[in-house]
Amino acid sequence: MTAQHIEPSGPLIPRPERTPAALRIALAQVAPHRLAEMERQKDEAITLAARTDNLGPITQFLETWAVAIEIARIPAAAAQLRTAEYTAQTVDRDEPAWRDAMDEIRHLHSTARKSVTGG
Repeated sequence: MTAQHIEPSGPLIPRPERTPAALRIALAQVAPHRLAEMERQKDEAITLAARTDNLGPITQFLETWAVAIEIARIPAAAAQLRTAEYTAQTVDRDEPAWRDAMDEIRHLHSTARKSVTGG
């Protein structure tokens, strides 16, 4: 068996379907440390959907995690997000670097959302 070469800028895994099971499998591959968080949010979304008789919370849960996985499956995007989040958490909000970091975070999430929603 030979080791598979992974392009540093390419995706680590294929884009998963937007189903709870597919997203969970994908998350286990690219960010297993977030599985407990995902399960907790899934339970919250199902509970809220049942309480309000509205599928919106479930749809939002699926989109949120599809976006998180879209970023995590592309090493360059994941690294950019980590850097921007670190900056946003460590510099004063009055500094231009904080605004730049927040803009980068929004851009990464927006780009990922467009990729997974087709819009």
